[in-house]
Amino acid sequence: MFKAFANCWKIPELRQRLLIALGLLFVARMGACIPLPGIDALALEDAIKQGADSTAAGVVAMYNLFTGGALLKGAIFSLGIMPYISASIIMQLMGAVVPSISRLQQEGDIGRQKIAQYSRYLTILIALIQGGMLAAALANPSGAGAVLGIHAENLDLVLISKPLFIGLSLVILTAGAMIMCWLGEQITQRGIGNGTSILITVGILADLPAAMKDFVRFLGPKTVGVSGPQYGWEHALGMVLLGVAVYAGMTAVAQTIRKIPIQYAKRLVGRKMYGGQSSYLPLKINFAGVMPVIFASAILSFPSMMFTWLGGLSPSLAFFRELAVAFQSGAWWYFALEAVLIFGFSYFWVSLMFKPVQIADDLKKNSGYIPGIRPGRPTADFLDFVMTRLTLAGSIFLVIIALLPAVLSMQLHFPQRLAYLMGGTGGLIAVGVALDTMAQIEAILLQRHYEGFLTKGRIGGINIPMPSRKVADFGEKKGLGRLGVVCVTILLLGVAAAVYNFLQAAG
Repeated sequence: MFKAFANCWKIPELRQRLLIALGLLFVARMGACIPLPGIDALALEDAIKQGADSTAAGVVAMYNLFTGGALLKGAIFSLGIMPYISASIIMQLMGAVVPSISRLQQEGDIGRQKIAQYSRYLTILIALIQGGMLAAALANPSGAGAVLGIHAENLDLVLISKPLFIGLSLVILTAGAMIMCWLGEQITQRGIGNGTSILITVGILADLPAAMKDFVRFLGPKTVGVSGPQYGWEHALGMVLLGVAVYAGMTAVAQTIRKIPIQYAKRLVGRKMYGGQSSYLPLKINFAGVMPVIFASAILSFPSMMFTWLGGLSPSLAFFRELAVAFQSGAWWYFALEAVLIFGFSYFWVSLMFKPVQIADDLKKNSGYIPGIRPGRPTADFLDFVMTRLTLAGSIFLVIIALLPAVLSMQLHFPQRLAYLMGGTGGLIAVGVALDTMAQIEAILLQRHYEGFLTKGRIGGINIPMPSRKVADFGEKKGLGRLGVVCVTILLLGVAAAVYNFLQAAG
């Protein structure tokens, strides 16, 4: 595995792609540390620390996690890549209800280019709305700023005129969101992996050094006069084993598929015989990915944000703050409602993205069929039957992963940063992106006859037999190799983030 990382720098094309990706990621992280003009960054940091225990502090925790902490730093890239992600999701959902967009999705590259163009226009609109809300929150910390968990009733965070600050921030934040969109596209085209996903992953892993610092404090001696349990090396070992088990489970589920056998009938075209081969249709157990968790978290955070904002408008509306407390994470009904929403959005997303009727028609046109199932409508019903049960298992897995950070922080008293990295949305995204990027790098290595992460190529002129590259099912030995690559990749990115934070502090 480590030899495969070394082989990545021996191929000029792959080395160039990696260097371009790292350079663009450095630009993205720099923008996440440059504050907006006219804002007092030190005062903002103190205000956020004072409001860390407020009701609204956890509302934007996930958004701040995706932006690598840029949101609560008041940086020029505070919006991150999330406006583009939101626009892409909206366009995908509109494809299911708007016939014109649905036709574009079926027109190949030309249709995808049109949809990408519409997504960029929609990104600008979303960035303007979110940028205006963020600028207003920073300019009015005692009112709208309470939504971000800012506690600065008698403190001005803006050093210039507030209308000027809002205008400048609106333009800069929108431009920053479009720059992040451009960086993601450049990483995809000129770098390695999916640029949008990699930007989110790097933002998540940028919090890894702070989480490790919290881990050391968590296990260190308690301050005199501060109550709380004492933890030792056995607890540290248990936390490490728990983290390995969680990431092993996420890696296994991400690679687990249900193989539906497909048989193609023989047909004579001219003097040549085509077809007759057998294949399989891979159906992922977690087909919906991380989208149900994001949707559920967004919907549950909206009432708290709205009530907190209304409670800060006027003293006579202070009762809205009590309503915001009722929607605070921690009550049993909150977690029950989140689980129900995750189940609902899992089936909703699968119903939009998985088209059994279209798959059945494509198989019928290509003379393919599932053994024991008649082509046409029976095939579509069978695929829908299988996917419904796979979605149930995937939904249970998503519920466990989504609620794991709350259990770790509330029941086991883990630090919040550490709990978010050991499970939840951030862990799912990091594992998925690491596996996809690893697959692309391995494909390039095998094309150049180098040893890959899990398979071997031709080295030194000696032909080494390559095992069949099947997708690993749950329980195969390949899953351990993938887990090792995922852990090493995340660790390397975390070390890079720690070095960058050290250089930033030294500068």
